[in-house]
Amino acid sequence: MTALEMEGLRIRFGGRQVVDGVSLAVDRGEVVAIVGESGAGKSLTARALLGLTPADAVVEVGRLSIDGTDAAAASEHQWRTLRGSRIALVSQDALVSLDPLQRIGTEVAEPLRLHRVVSGRTALQTRVRELLQRVWMPDAERRARQHPHELSGGLRQRALIASALAAQPGVLVADEPTTALDATVQARILGLLREIADAGTAVVFVSHDFAAVRRLADRVLVMRNGSVVESGAVAAVLESPQHEYTRQLIAATLHQPRGVQPAASGVALVVEGLTKSFAGVPAVRDASFSVAEGRTLGIVGESGSGKTTLARMIVGVERPDEGALRWSAPSRVQLVHQNPLGAFDPRWSIGRSLREALEAGGVPRGRRAEQAAALLAEVGLEPELATRRPRSLSGGQRQRAAIARALAADPSVLVLDEPVSALDPSVRERVLRLLLRLQRSRGLTMIFVSHDLDVVGAVADDVLVMQDGLVVEQGATAEVFAAPQHPFTRELLAANGPIPG
Repeated sequence: MTALEMEGLRIRFGGRQVVDGVSLAVDRGEVVAIVGESGAGKSLTARALLGLTPADAVVEVGRLSIDGTDAAAASEHQWRTLRGSRIALVSQDALVSLDPLQRIGTEVAEPLRLHRVVSGRTALQTRVRELLQRVWMPDAERRARQHPHELSGGLRQRALIASALAAQPGVLVADEPTTALDATVQARILGLLREIADAGTAVVFVSHDFAAVRRLADRVLVMRNGSVVESGAVAAVLESPQHEYTRQLIAATLHQPRGVQPAASGVALVVEGLTKSFAGVPAVRDASFSVAEGRTLGIVGESGSGKTTLARMIVGVERPDEGALRWSAPSRVQLVHQNPLGAFDPRWSIGRSLREALEAGGVPRGRRAEQAAALLAEVGLEPELATRRPRSLSGGQRQRAAIARALAADPSVLVLDEPVSALDPSVRERVLRLLLRLQRSRGLTMIFVSHDLDVVGAVADDVLVMQDGLVVEQGATAEVFAAPQHPFTRELLAANGPIPG
């Protein structure tokens, strides 16, 4: 039975058409994925299903039926009755979507109150606990009393799903719900979404992650420039894509393991017994390893494993409580953040940010403009982008600009904290190729923090696996991935495989 049916969706802003003639049908118990790069129109399409398009958007749709209700001409008042009860949204950033001032239990209870599903305090508390248990929330009663900032990313996402399911909607729209999650947490959320679909809910899954789509969805729509260019069963589309754009997207997700590199000429860094705690809670415990000159060390692990704290100690942002970092020679170390939009001053142009970095690196004033242009060229950006502010750049352009700024100090070591996790497949691939080219041309040593094991396998010569602040396994990447010795490493690698049926 069809739970969601949409025909001929068109969305425009002024004279610009951003979604053009998209049609979609989803049966109960089915997962239909919408994939494409940023700007393809997939998130706007998803939000149109909930009547959540921007106020300045002109929306036209031939037919829109949601769980048996005609919503093609729904007013805002009618949409309020539909959202939550007939169709619900799980968005990418649970920390933003959940009210920071409300406890998790209150957040989950809100749809129950709004749609009068349950009344009475005891009944509400019981239903909230049942919903949290349904999404495999550990220690549900305690978590219900906590605020969003007290939960990990994976637990926040589960709470958001519990809230979305509270009023038993027939359709669930999941917009990039696993993009920033670690491999094992992502696998659990994907498994949960599959269970929800198998229980009879129609699921629309918006993503740029083909691996997640392959593991979760039954059918897929590929969008480009506002239109659907290809659709069909997941296996058929991903294994035998007909459209050139689909082939390009899939090719960008297939990372080849990095080949054997020449032996390192020496050791750039030796880390001995590094330990760091926050408010008495250990973040990194007795970490010891070495980083070879001119090679890439990957650091992998779940959120809270200590990998970012370790990276921050390497660049000197955090000071260890115990242990030492021993550099073989004086080294300039620079950090490339996961979120370049937050790392740049939003008031400054990219050129000004680069000139500031060059000034800090000791470059004379008269040479800064020339060197800033050279840095932009080195990372593949046009010189005119120097006049623009960070928010006017795409995600890939901002990440390249962040790399250019890190290079301004002429570092010998780059520490990259999740530098490609939020990028579309083809953009991510271009940034990874850029990093490998820069490593060869500049002789850089790189430390690459990531939760994406495919990416680590493609760029890292050596790897550290962290769990609960401890380095549980380390060695050559190819050897560790081929024959993992620690149970947690095996769990991480298994999380990249298919969801058990």
